[in-house]
Amino acid sequence: MLMPYASNLDLPAPLRRVLPGHAQDIYREAFNHAFVSHQDDPRQEQTSHRIAWSAVKRRYLKVGGGWLERTPAIDQRE
Repeated sequence: MLMPYASNLDLPAPLRRVLPGHAQDIYREAFNHAFVSHQDDPRQEQTSHRIAWSAVKRRYLKVGGGWLERTPAIDQRE
């Protein structure tokens, strides 16, 4: 089965602009897994994007206009 995003270059341009490379990897892998897992869901794509963003937010925190990988010091800023 062909995955929706074979590489980070296949991600939507706005995602590539705002997310660091590692966060893009997380997004792509989570999206692809969710997309396959929800293949019978009429909201498959919407659900997959929501799951992918949740995966990114577990490892990264939006600070100002960018995304920083979570560390104990970063998490204390919340």
